[in-house]
Amino acid sequence: MAGGGHDGGAGDYGGGVTFSVVVTCLMAASCGLIFGYDSGVSGGVTQMDSFLSKFFPEVVEGRKNAKVDAYCKYDNQWLTAFTSSLWIAGTLSSLVASRVTRRVGRQAIMLIDSALFLAGSVINAAAVNIAMLIIGRMLLGFGLGFTLQAAPVYLSETAPAKWRGAFTSAYNAFVVIGILSATVTNYFTNRIPDWRWRVSLDLAAVPGAAIVLGAFFVSDTPISLAMRGQPDGARATLQRIRGADADVDAEFKDIVRAVDAARQNDEGAFRRLFSKEYRHYLAIGVAIPVFYEFTGMIVISIFSPVLFRTVGFSSQRAILGSVINSARNLASTLLSSAVMDRTGRRFLFIVGGLGMMLCEVTISWIMAEHLGKHGGVTMPRSYATGVLVLICTCTFSFGLSWAPLRWVVPSEIYPVEVRSAGQALSISITLCISFVELQVLIALLCAMKHAVFLFYAAWLLAMTAFVVAFLPETKGVPLEAMRSVWARHTVTSIGQPDTVGCELAAVLLNLSTTGNQMVVDDWSPNSCHVTSVRLSSISRMAGL
Repeated sequence: MAGGGHDGGAGDYGGGVTFSVVVTCLMAASCGLIFGYDSGVSGGVTQMDSFLSKFFPEVVEGRKNAKVDAYCKYDNQWLTAFTSSLWIAGTLSSLVASRVTRRVGRQAIMLIDSALFLAGSVINAAAVNIAMLIIGRMLLGFGLGFTLQAAPVYLSETAPAKWRGAFTSAYNAFVVIGILSATVTNYFTNRIPDWRWRVSLDLAAVPGAAIVLGAFFVSDTPISLAMRGQPDGARATLQRIRGADADVDAEFKDIVRAVDAARQNDEGAFRRLFSKEYRHYLAIGVAIPVFYEFTGMIVISIFSPVLFRTVGFSSQRAILGSVINSARNLASTLLSSAVMDRTGRRFLFIVGGLGMMLCEVTISWIMAEHLGKHGGVTMPRSYATGVLVLICTCTFSFGLSWAPLRWVVPSEIYPVEVRSAGQALSISITLCISFVELQVLIALLCAMKHAVFLFYAAWLLAMTAFVVAFLPETKGVPLEAMRSVWARHTVTSIGQPDTVGCELAAVLLNLSTTGNQMVVDDWSPNSCHVTSVRLSSISRMAGL
């Protein structure tokens, strides 16, 4: 079963939520605004008649053909490539983002990705052919790979441990605000003739420019500064974000200790990540992004206007449905940020997963019973409205659970020596699966029809069971003490040193009365093994 939360002790540092930490975290989290806008704008643009007529006229012709199956009206690989190209570019940049982030710092990475977002937005808005569209989207994707690597880690390293969940989930809140802004923009620009899509794509440059300017006014994280040989700057930054009167000695010493351990193993972080010592971190760090992609919500979020057109809404009503859906997502994300550090991560994962599963099963049933049985291409209005309500409910469950926690948990579980590598691996997996999923979704919808939602519902059942069995609770645990959670977590400690033996050894050697304190004060990847050997020696000496 899952381990409990942090019991306090050595990992409880001074300082609270200061104005400086709020401003700094909001600046980092606002990188999600660009990501959300560029993700959300494509779904609305790809069903605008003016956009389709200019770049994908065959889709327009197919949509007017009464013989075309309702599920297949948007089945065009170039159209889906416009959306999915962002994700494959993000995958490529995320592969190098870890090393670049370690060398130049989190703040510099945010500057780079904002500039790439800005350039991609301008090219997309000025596009005259499909090649320009895809080049612009790929520039956006390169920026995406860097920001997904740097921003969540920046937030988790800056925020106080007690409120780390709320601050780190702020990134997802800004992603949702970006998606909502994109759908509202599409709703109003859809009324503009001919060049409506250019306005939607060009407005992505506004948050990009704002973040480029804002990034100059925030400092790097204390951990990042310490890792790059700037201990004085690291301490000054820590003092500023924790408050002038806060005693930061204990936290700074733990940071220095963690950074020193990381420096000793500076090379080969990815190789070590796959070693036995880090197996349990890797299992969770890989499982969460994989399961996240198979909730089915990324395709609902990006292609919701297309889904609403599929079930019979007009263009304007389809975009309005996406606005309503995005607003529900924002509401649930804000609620999750408020309660996450009280209820814990596991509870939200379980409740949200079950809620999404029930909604997707019901959506599949309604579409099986009513789509295509009335004229072949639309659904009766009352049932189409029911699908809208169910999608909004599913999105609410998603925003309460997997949407924010997907960023929170991977950014906090890894030890500092493999944190950048672990985050990069999680991001690469996410973006790669997103690319494949978005590229094949319309074809999958055409082939599987309503059963596509049953496919995602089965995944939701599997991932909820995984969380119940394998995920420990991490709320309130300082990053430097995160190993203690895994040491107490009996299921995911398979292949790890015996926890009970470590606890007993710690007592006999007068290291501590709890495994938690021992892990904080005297930990290395082999410390439990060494302690167990010393315990065996003591036992033999005592004749036990």
